[in-house]
Amino acid sequence: MQAAETATSIKAPQARAVPFVEEIDRRPKPRQSSHSIVASGLSQADLARLTAQGFRIETRTQGSLTPQVIRLQVPAGVSVTQARQRVRLVNAQASVDLDQFFYLDESTSACMGAECQATALLNWASLVKWSGPNTSQCGPAPLIGVIDTGINIEHDALKGQAIEVLAQPTRRAMPSLPDHGTAIAALLVGRPDSPTPGLVPAAKIIAVDAFYRDGGTADRTDVTSLVTAIEALAERGVRVINLSLSGPANEVLHKAIAAAQAKGIVIVAAAGNNGAGAEPSYPAAYPWVIAVTAVDHALNVYRRATRGPYVDLAAPGVNVWTASARGSGTLRTGTSYAVPFVSAAAGVMLASNPALDAKAVQFRLEEYTHDLGTPGWDPTFGFGLIQMAGLCERPADPPAIATFHDQPAVVPLKGPSADIP
Repeated sequence: MQAAETATSIKAPQARAVPFVEEIDRRPKPRQSSHSIVASGLSQADLARLTAQGFRIETRTQGSLTPQVIRLQVPAGVSVTQARQRVRLVNAQASVDLDQFFYLDESTSACMGAECQATALLNWASLVKWSGPNTSQCGPAPLIGVIDTGINIEHDALKGQAIEVLAQPTRRAMPSLPDHGTAIAALLVGRPDSPTPGLVPAAKIIAVDAFYRDGGTADRTDVTSLVTAIEALAERGVRVINLSLSGPANEVLHKAIAAAQAKGIVIVAAAGNNGAGAEPSYPAAYPWVIAVTAVDHALNVYRRATRGPYVDLAAPGVNVWTASARGSGTLRTGTSYAVPFVSAAAGVMLASNPALDAKAVQFRLEEYTHDLGTPGWDPTFGFGLIQMAGLCERPADPPAIATFHDQPAVVPLKGPSADIP
């Protein structure tokens, strides 16, 4: 069944045919570094042995959330696959993987008219109405963590908003462009009186610029930068982290994600833009990470969205109007832009019910959806389109646990070398 045919309880704006234009960097994007690997759980004695073998320590995380993650430059003449094996021979208990790269899940599209308004699909305005800086119908304004590119905090939509941007985990020669981060920030906390109002304008964002440009291919980040960013947000008490990015499976990153979840942090990530038959995107495909796909205004799935058994929820992500770093606004498309809708919903829910743990938040989000596609959960839309009506009511009993999550085989956990070309 087509998604548009299932939309019986939502009055979606009438969409008309419009040209769809994407600005995509067609140059190949490298999947991992050819001269470094990452490892976690190495002792000083291990590092001394590796240094004697010609490895060089490039950077390391603080180690406040998960055992210290270290980026190692491999010896000359040694491949990264060989280097990873050498580290495992030194310490078989350590987590070792390739130094893989993660990219933003976005494209630029064209759209005209009222159909470009996304919040109506979620019944957002009927519930979240801030009357002051700290109150709403759902309780206090939330705190949301964002790991993304830089943000233009001087943009008209963001001036005066509660946005704190933490420095890059590692200083890079080519800093990230602020386009993507500005768009994500505006979707979350854009001034209500601006042309690009946000979903939770009274919320506070703590953002980490973890991206950089390398070789001109695109904005990208890596494992150590992501782990450092997650640790920084955890130390600031963030309960929800927005990850509008994706990449391959990585053992070291997986352990850091799991450590954050163990501390009650809800991780919301993009399902990916690699198409219906693509490999799963990470960190979205890790257990208990809320994987968000994108739908258009007729409730059809984004044509380039990755599908699979890890997809949890759907949100608007096609022709979404948001701020442009160069001023005013622009229309954006991609699973990147669907993620803030779910991050905002999770943040609002936790602000209203702070005792909820990460799993309870996910269960409740999955309960408050509009089913799309085949009845029940499906690999295209997950549990369906996130809905706000009733989301902030305090549950009398814990939500029922979906059996979908009790089947380990459903969530595709790839081995550390599965995605090596």
